[in-house]
Amino acid sequence: MDKNISLYSLILQNFIDKETIQKIKADTILFQEDEYVQNTYIILSGSVSVGRVHMKGKEFILKILNGEEMIIEYELFKHTPRYHFSAKSLTDCEVLMIKREQFEEFILNDKTAMNAMVNWLSTRYLKAQMKCQDLIMNGKKGGLYSILIRLCNSYGVMTDEGILIDLPLTHQELANLTYGTREVIQRMLKELREKDIISYDQLKFTVKNLSYLKREVDCQNCSFEICGLN
Repeated sequence: MDKNISLYSLILQNFIDKETIQKIKADTILFQEDEYVQNTYIILSGSVSVGRVHMKGKEFILKILNGEEMIIEYELFKHTPRYHFSAKSLTDCEVLMIKREQFEEFILNDKTAMNAMVNWLSTRYLKAQMKCQDLIMNGKKGGLYSILIRLCNSYGVMTDEGILIDLPLTHQELANLTYGTREVIQRMLKELREKDIISYDQLKFTVKNLSYLKREVDCQNCSFEICGLN
């Protein structure tokens, strides 16, 4: 078997004929923070946000996952683990729900799957570190610019106007992604629109000058695999 095959592909090959594809409506809670883990989720289509709600009611979006992604938000191979975050569908989705025990048994008993899991986890670790760097070193404005760059990498579609971020996002959802307030984000987005860096129409952003955003955050031009929103 190809040693470079992705964990997603391996999981799909093993479970696609064993589990029923679940159709999930937008704004559906898949699981809540601190619930006992029942399943891992394989996203076939649609988008899911992973995050948590602060005790004061402020929502934070840690990441947005789309088709060909997995939701594994707990400590693997731990006795009776709990979810560390909550997950909610942003759009209509199709997912495979795999029982935690079956998923872990497959990983433990398949050397190729275990190698793929290690690779998947190391990539996620590096991606998380890069996000922390962007938010700590660049402040609120740099954090917003970094998120816009990541959105381009994960959801960007080239158009005559620029890079269309093909994912509907409200200003509040963008604020939740940058850990800022809607008012501050709106002010910074207005500045970018006035400079003709971005445009916003029907809940979708278009980045018209990606080079400007990259210069402002001293972008390291990481691969899409590292610099994404997932």
